[in-house]
Amino acid sequence: MVTFLPSRPGRLADAPSFARTIGGAESNVACALAAAGHRAKWVSRVGADGFGDHLVEAIGAYGVDVSAVGRDAVRPTGIYFRTATDRATAGHEVAYYRAGSAASAMSPTTVPYDSVGDGRVLHLSGITAALSPDCLELMRELTTARAGRPLVSFDVNFRTGLWRDAAIGGRVLLELARGADLVFVGEDEAEEAWGVCGPEAIREALPEPGVLVVKRGAAGAVVFERAARSPHGGPHAPASETVTAVPAPRVETVTAVPAPRVDVVAPVGAGDAFAAGFLSGTLRGLDATARIRHGHLMAAAALTVPGDLGEPARTEDADRLVALDDESWGRLHLAPGWTGEDQEVRTP
Repeated sequence: MVTFLPSRPGRLADAPSFARTIGGAESNVACALAAAGHRAKWVSRVGADGFGDHLVEAIGAYGVDVSAVGRDAVRPTGIYFRTATDRATAGHEVAYYRAGSAASAMSPTTVPYDSVGDGRVLHLSGITAALSPDCLELMRELTTARAGRPLVSFDVNFRTGLWRDAAIGGRVLLELARGADLVFVGEDEAEEAWGVCGPEAIREALPEPGVLVVKRGAAGAVVFERAARSPHGGPHAPASETVTAVPAPRVETVTAVPAPRVDVVAPVGAGDAFAAGFLSGTLRGLDATARIRHGHLMAAAALTVPGDLGEPARTEDADRLVALDDESWGRLHLAPGWTGEDQEVRTP
């Protein structure tokens, strides 16, 4: 979507003007991954209008492959307006204008599997499932087990404003999450969507994914990782191999990593950035602690700018911070501009 940000804090009704930028959970992740040096492809649909032109050009400028983005001659590009306050606060307002949008017409027909199944990771968002019955059908197809599929990453992204019935929305998102390999969910949204409190209870409600990431805001994140130990080296043996059907012991590791202190400019976009950082570490084969820390650093880059997308730290700088001992990591203090040439990283 095209996002409009108010020129000053306060109610949308009081905003005298708005700045135009890009938004959308999946495109945010794609842009952040591309900015971090990974190859990323964004698959979606936009209108054959000026806003669609802006999205394709702006996202492509990050280095994202936009060749699979469809243009709809009938339906418009979706837009939304939001306040600068945190989504969890009473003052946060969002006005979506995406009913009947080009993206809401995505379906297994308009988005063939071949256009999304050619990467190492396929990242999906629960927001898409809320847009239309066709979008939900597409999401169900993409989270259905099939031979040779990429690692399916799913960010729950429960938005009550997008569901006519929030209870149904919660059940749909739980169903989709159970079909994914890697799931991101906020502790607060899990309570709102599923009525469960705390990381352990969330894991009990969602035991299927091999990796479950529970985001806890400023408190950090907890990762539950389950793998069947086998002589083939992991849970995803190549489809061409013959694996003896002998039950293997399942081992679960739990890793909790606190978030660094951040001087927040705007809180929106941090969840998408965290997912991008964690996926970056996943693509690099890093351990759970490093993946979580990269997620926190990418989130901090988004938190210290007004819009949804922040400039990530250079890889060598992020790796240096990720490698800190626990005590030094706990003293990190990240302020606006910390990812620039003159980094401001305080460790008092």
